[in-house]
Amino acid sequence: MQNFEIAWAFRELADLLEFKGEDFFKIRAYRRAAKVIAGLNEPVELLYRQGELNKVPGIGKNILAKIAEMINTGRMRKLDELRAEIPPGVLEIMDLPGIGPKRASLLYEHLKVAGLDDLEKMAREARVRAVPGLGAKTEQDIIRNIEMLRRRSGRVLLGIAREIARDLVEFCKDLPGVKRIEPTGSVRRWRETVGDIDLLAMTDDPERLFSSFLGHPRVKETLAREEDRVKVFTWWGVTVELLAAPPEEYWPALLWSTGSREHYRQLQSLARRKGLELTRYGLQREDGKFLLVQAEEDIYRHLGLPFIPPELRENRGEIEFCLKEGRVPRLVQLSHIKGDLHIHTDWSDGVNSLEQIVACARKKGYQYIAVTDHSRSLKIARGLSLEQLDEQRRFIEKINEKYDDIRILSGIEVDILPSGGLDCPAQILKRLDVVIASVHTKFNLDRRAMTERILSAVKDEHVNIIGHLTGRLLGQREAYPVDVEKILAAAGEYGKFMEINSSPDRLDLNEEHARLAKEYGLKMVISTDAHDLRRMDEMPYGVAVARRAWLQPEDVLNTLELAELIKMLKTKNK
Repeated sequence: MQNFEIAWAFRELADLLEFKGEDFFKIRAYRRAAKVIAGLNEPVELLYRQGELNKVPGIGKNILAKIAEMINTGRMRKLDELRAEIPPGVLEIMDLPGIGPKRASLLYEHLKVAGLDDLEKMAREARVRAVPGLGAKTEQDIIRNIEMLRRRSGRVLLGIAREIARDLVEFCKDLPGVKRIEPTGSVRRWRETVGDIDLLAMTDDPERLFSSFLGHPRVKETLAREEDRVKVFTWWGVTVELLAAPPEEYWPALLWSTGSREHYRQLQSLARRKGLELTRYGLQREDGKFLLVQAEEDIYRHLGLPFIPPELRENRGEIEFCLKEGRVPRLVQLSHIKGDLHIHTDWSDGVNSLEQIVACARKKGYQYIAVTDHSRSLKIARGLSLEQLDEQRRFIEKINEKYDDIRILSGIEVDILPSGGLDCPAQILKRLDVVIASVHTKFNLDRRAMTERILSAVKDEHVNIIGHLTGRLLGQREAYPVDVEKILAAAGEYGKFMEINSSPDRLDLNEEHARLAKEYGLKMVISTDAHDLRRMDEMPYGVAVARRAWLQPEDVLNTLELAELIKMLKTKNK
């Protein structure tokens, strides 16, 4: 029995026990055992028969007994019992991106879903959102991910691709001989959708790596296998290519496999002008010798360039800029973000309480957050009545009295009505710290009508931010027709901020519109539009859009310290 098979059995055991809500320490021990076993250079069976396995850290008596059982019988009784007790379809639910054992347990407990068909039916009937801790966005993700499994083709949202890549990297990084492994290609460049997932591993033993990788339970079909790469089709409906390189070739291979193709060709052209040849194997001189490369930065340095971050490698003038300026733009980073200005609570269609959201924000080190629940006309999202909104504002004031390390700003995501104007009277809006104006209904207006509709919000003196400007949902809904340039020009005139919505199914403004907004002199707000605590972790996606748009910290409103932010928000129309 192969090491990775035993390791996977312990991983599955831990997942099923976590699903059942069993002892945390036992689950952690099984997960640790899975990692230890996967990383052993010697076969587990050999170590066991030599009496050496009990000397391996992390292999106690209980785990040793289970390994012995698997070696001697090919099975693990405890795992078989759990598999018999828990419907087999639950394991598939666990493996959906973003679900895992705990969420699968919640779904099973509250909806009795025993497989993907059950889960899809419940999601389409809008019953998932009623499960504690979940919500409408999780429901939408479930539908999309199940459709992806069945479609077996097409592009994948970046958020899904990164979760799948993370799972595969976790599986591979502990395998013997793997010194380093990471996603490359479109995933590393943070493109909003990807066609497939590329991984690169540093190893001197690719054959051993590939054999284990092809044994992954979610690898369904081998599409290609060569000396230094394998290409597979996975259970998730996504193609994955795993490339292997020895340490001396790893960094050139990382640059090559990250792309983009056009950026790489530009680098090759620059190398040739310097008498060098750039390939996936290294930088070669005319005499055949390779230059020393110990990091990607070394390759750029040999070519007379500063290190260019992956998000900029799209052949959009980045090489010319760096050659002329001798530097890269000082791009905004996640560490620059001081707070999140678009969050929903359980007062409207959010999942979590305000107290839970504040606790999460404090853990992130935020100086401030804005509570921006929906306005009254959005009935489907339990939009707040005027009385509820005023009550929430007073509640926020009380919460603020408890903390001196974070400020909760009272706000609203107010609907821009189809005929123009806002779904909230001025006397209410003027009492709030943050007003986001967004379109949520009647997407079928023509371009002129939709543009005028949004312009009415831009011109309103109480509005601070225009939310998710084009209304698109990647893979679900096209952007509605709107004159983006006209909106951006007016936003500059009236002193409004434009949102980069970090939700991976929106990313709106997109990178092109964000770069155009910068040209108009606008500041952006990178916000999550979070409806649950997990969505508050999606800020990196919005930051990636900003970086791909060449935005710097000073281009982003929520990089400001609290006092300066308050001052900017109080400056309404110019």
